[in-house]
Amino acid sequence: MKDFKDKVAVVTGAASGIGLALASRFAADGMKVVLSDVEEEPLARAAQELEAKGAKTLALRTDVSKAADVDALAKATLETFGAVHVVCNNAGVSGDMAPVWEQTVENWTWVLGVNLWGVIHGVRAFTPIMLQQGTEGHIVNTASMAGHLSMPFGSVYNVTKHSVVTLSESLHYELAMLDSSVKVSVLCPGWVRTQIVDSERTRPPELANAAPVSEGQQGFREMARALVGAGIPPSEVAERVSNAIRDERFYVFPHPEMLGLIRERMDNVLAERNPVFDMTQLTEMPTKG
Repeated sequence: MKDFKDKVAVVTGAASGIGLALASRFAADGMKVVLSDVEEEPLARAAQELEAKGAKTLALRTDVSKAADVDALAKATLETFGAVHVVCNNAGVSGDMAPVWEQTVENWTWVLGVNLWGVIHGVRAFTPIMLQQGTEGHIVNTASMAGHLSMPFGSVYNVTKHSVVTLSESLHYELAMLDSSVKVSVLCPGWVRTQIVDSERTRPPELANAAPVSEGQQGFREMARALVGAGIPPSEVAERVSNAIRDERFYVFPHPEMLGLIRERMDNVLAERNPVFDMTQLTEMPTKG
């Protein structure tokens, strides 16, 4: 897909971070942009900022963990703009950083709902529309470097991101078998300057953890906050995504300097060696590219 002008892009998690950067980039490329997020006020501000720059937008509060919300998003997109050409299933939350056995049912439910079911619902709701249109299109699913690595204390997040990678690969194969003009990319960033560490602000009250955050959990959260704060700007990620859509490139790694960690993991897999993770890797992973 080379020409973006007057095409329609849908971005979830568009009120901030990577989602807002994607929406801004698409608007700059001349696209009509549908922004969705669970945070209403930041979402409205984001849409207003893009409209002030001349973009045509639609902003709709969407809880991507709910099938009905994503179905409503797809319906509103068609009713407003008549088509959809790019879908970025981007909404995500971090969840708790704790040992697997200390992860609560509430945390599993929340993070799986947003990070995995959000992508599932987006693919389920929009892919048939894009196929029926018979035009060029592109689906971008946001995973993470955590979709290829298994960092300790991030089991819930890791599970969702590994799942998004394999879901995207399956979708890629299936669309290719149809010789479809709809293509797929999976976005796998490392440290990016977003509010992901503070996503607790969006946790539904009914999924609140009964137990307070432990000192250890808070320590890991602060370490993650520092690493994210030193990461690359979301605009760099958006540029790579825009280029990947034009080039029909499936894997999008905004931090190519981190690929050695994936290679090391896969070498261990192929050699049937027990997995090893040096905790210093968490703090020594490259941030600014």
